[in-house]
Amino acid sequence: MTETIKIKYFTDKVDKLAYIDGKSDWIDLRAAEEVELKKGEFCLIRLGVAMQLPKGYEAHVVPRSSTYKNFGVIQANHMGVIDCSYCGDHDEWRFPALAVRDTVIHVNDRICQFRIMKNQPALIFEEKEHLEGRDRGGFGSTGIQ
Repeated sequence: MTETIKIKYFTDKVDKLAYIDGKSDWIDLRAAEEVELKKGEFCLIRLGVAMQLPKGYEAHVVPRSSTYKNFGVIQANHMGVIDCSYCGDHDEWRFPALAVRDTVIHVNDRICQFRIMKNQPALIFEEKEHLEGRDRGGFGSTGIQ
């Protein structure tokens, strides 16, 4: 099933969003401003887009695999979640970048990616004294290889 997403661009200096069929279902986002950061500095980097997601959906925003290597930044919240209520005319998406080295990010650099996901269904938690599953050995118990 194909969904239609209403999108507003805040600049014509970034490439339009494009789904690369057959490679991944993640879509790259680009810096909409020139950013110079010194090691330890933080910045909410403008991504140049706002979207009106369908009701019941959210966007998950994460760094590209090359973002740390190429730009020396990490995403401060590790994964951004943009829900369908963040859909106004001024709700521009941003990337919370924390610099681990001095760096410059240029307009139109691909710095993160997103995908649209259905919201989690309503859950009921049933308290139990014992669980029936087999123990795996605790946190971090599967080893390093």
